Amino acid sequence: MPTSTRTTTRRALTVAATAVLAAALLTPAEAHGTPAAAHGTPAAAHGTAGDGRTPRESRPVYSYAGAVREAVWVDTGLDGDGDGRTDRVAADIVRPREPARQGRKIPVIMDASPYYSCCGRGNESQTKTYDAHGHVVRMPLFYDNYFVPRGYAVVGVDLAGTSRSDGCVDVGGPSDIRSAKAVIDWLNGRARAYTTRTGSTTVEATWTNGRTGMIGKSWDGTIANGVAATGVKGLRTVVPISAISSWYDYYFAKGAPLYDSGPDWLAGYVESPEARARCAAVLRRLAEGAPRTGDWTGLWTARDYVKDAGRVRASVFLVHGMQDLNVRTKHLGQWWDALARHGVKRKIWLSQTGHVDPFDFRRAAWVDTLHRWFDHELLGYDNGVDREPMADVERHPDRWVTSPVWPPRGTGTATLRPAPGARAGVGTLALRRAHGTETFTDDPRLSETDWAARAGTPTPEKAAFLTGPLTRGLRLAGSSRVRVTATPTASTAHLSAVLVDLGPDTVRDYADAGEGITTLTDRTCWGASTAGDSACFARTEARTAAVRYTIVSRGWADLGNHASDRKGVPLTPGRAYTITLDLAATDHLVPAGHRLALIVAGTDKDLIDPPPSSAGGGDGAPALTLDLSRTSARVPVLGGAAAFARATAGAPPATTRPAAPAQGLGAPHGEHRVPAN
Repeated sequence: MPTSTRTTTRRALTVAATAVLAAALLTPAEAHGTPAAAHGTPAAAHGTAGDGRTPRESRPVYSYAGAVREAVWVDTGLDGDGDGRTDRVAADIVRPREPARQGRKIPVIMDASPYYSCCGRGNESQTKTYDAHGHVVRMPLFYDNYFVPRGYAVVGVDLAGTSRSDGCVDVGGPSDIRSAKAVIDWLNGRARAYTTRTGSTTVEATWTNGRTGMIGKSWDGTIANGVAATGVKGLRTVVPISAISSWYDYYFAKGAPLYDSGPDWLAGYVESPEARARCAAVLRRLAEGAPRTGDWTGLWTARDYVKDAGRVRASVFLVHGMQDLNVRTKHLGQWWDALARHGVKRKIWLSQTGHVDPFDFRRAAWVDTLHRWFDHELLGYDNGVDREPMADVERHPDRWVTSPVWPPRGTGTATLRPAPGARAGVGTLALRRAHGTETFTDDPRLSETDWAARAGTPTPEKAAFLTGPLTRGLRLAGSSRVRVTATPTASTAHLSAVLVDLGPDTVRDYADAGEGITTLTDRTCWGASTAGDSACFARTEARTAAVRYTIVSRGWADLGNHASDRKGVPLTPGRAYTITLDLAATDHLVPAGHRLALIVAGTDKDLIDPPPSSAGGGDGAPALTLDLSRTSARVPVLGGAAAFARATAGAPPATTRPAAPAQGLGAPHGEHRVPAN
């Protein structure tokens, strides 16, 4: 994300971190005051333990202080910067010294990122640091501190055009993906690497068995998705955290622009000074290939990993915040569903946070689960992690539930239909089709929080449809779709659809700058430390808020894309158009006594940009009239339509009398233009 108070705070915490050192080989148990078990012999880290049994857990038996730290430059085979020489990407490596001496080859945990120099990684915005020989001293995050003593190599790759790599930033395109794929090919003996950026001395990865797991948050996790979609051999698992699955959907929602800039701005934000001097042509191609009309182009096809889900060989452990308004959970939902169709082995964590790493919202459980996941997927240990529930879902702050599969068995589609109510602007929501119309006027000065706060009150900028108070709880799990038939009064119009849980709750405050967490001053330690790389990180806790409503899911579209997801056309005022809005995936329990609301409106302030016809708001903004007989919401409900019928049977009608605005979180913040940290 661009420089902000949050970024400044993180950088200050990073400086403080260097003054705090962890005890050597400190385990999570030791960090929490519990004596650690004996670590045994080095053989316990891999293969067979000293008593002849196959181990279930890798142990910190290798020296982190004595680890090998080296850099290689891997040839990608591309010449993105057009200098007549194929690009080389820098890969910094931290690996235990002892296995190679013992003739043992080890697996790799890899994080490929554009942020190692410009912006930093993690809650404390850590960047890579180097010694006088150019060897990495601090690798950001805890991965090397924790996993290197346990017999893994950790590799941090600078994407092309960033930090110490050649080439140009490609924003999820072929060069980005090749940056990481080429390193996996080198680890498996299929690519060439050099000891320097420009030299001719080659180096081989004789110390590894080639088994690689990729991990990373946001852009880093996006690269893991993209590399997995190539089907590259040697990539055994990926752990994408808050990651993009199709770059078009990062910038647009069926033609409606989510940001006022495109991938060219993002490339310029992260590129190195050397790349900035030689990559102007690449930036132009990025700008030209991503027109602000929202039309689909070949640039987006090259950055759509969902279409290649059938090529994925690796297992996938997905983590996402259900209130992430940077990388929305549409990315999660469509990727998860595509992987499921192709039988890919999967696991998922869904939190109540925004764009936050699990290390900062569920630290101890995350480190333990990730440890067992990598042990199973990269070392082949039978530790049972593959037999545990597929899904962990944060139902309330720091309160988690599990599901054997996700969405849970028995989830079916309930088609919910709006109907007029006793007063214009506030109707009912039920299973039976109804006739009638509702009209609203787009007001780009208002957002989903304004609409939800007055869901039961007629207001001119929205149409709201409510159930009565539920007699039973309803669990919504998966991705919803809202089909809308609307008649506009202008040649352009944007639409938003929002599902809202109307009722009191305490939730993580994802609208706060910390997006659901508060960073504290004390620290916990996860692995071994050196003078230049501490394993101790600032502790966090949930930042919560009491609310009277919760936004469950949202989606947007340009009505001009009614005939095609990929191309918009001008509208004819007075003519009815039908379009389907894809809502973000979620897992939410609407408790008994609460009401479920569907709100349809125009511009969702700060989350989509207004159409030209309503950019100024006021009397000149377009009005849209909904045909309720041809408007519906297809919602994934545990128990399907029958469960919805039971939950609404005997419920009193939805109230439509004017009421004071309900208390909710602050307005959504749409300033994210960098899927970072």
